[in-house]
Amino acid sequence: MMQRQEKQAQFQQQKKLGIFPYLVIGIVILGAVGLIGWKATASPDGKYPLLTAEKGMVRLAEKQVNDGKVHFFTYRAAGTNVDFFILKSRDGVIRAAFDTCDVCYREKKGYRQEGDFMVCNNCGQRFQSDLINEVKGGCNPAPLQRVVTANEVRIAAADLADGARYFNWQEK
Repeated sequence: MMQRQEKQAQFQQQKKLGIFPYLVIGIVILGAVGLIGWKATASPDGKYPLLTAEKGMVRLAEKQVNDGKVHFFTYRAAGTNVDFFILKSRDGVIRAAFDTCDVCYREKKGYRQEGDFMVCNNCGQRFQSDLINEVKGGCNPAPLQRVVTANEVRIAAADLADGARYFNWQEK
């Protein structure tokens, strides 16, 4: 009788432990699939999501970028990664700019968001989000033309390609 209870307890213990390894393996597989999916949509350097043009236009769902947070993207133009960002500023306008400026572009450090400001990662200057696309030159984010409809933000591939000059600069 004691032997039977021991075997039953051993069987139940093995059964409880038996599902754990499968659960761990499942989580690892899901993580790997997610990572592969993320890498497939990231730019070649893995920095930002890589966007492509269709009929000369890069298109994004307006709801993807209308949350007041900055969203960074990459477009590949003539072998150069062109980084840009889109954000809805505090005045409700969706704005776009290259992730660089006329002054600090050689450093290739871009911008970060701090509240209602975009801050240059190289020199630390702060720019009000509602002035992006309005103020040009200097260390202001280099403006990028965009068309915003009720449900879509469109940027011409040619405009993105024009910005390649900021990103393919090499020190001589």
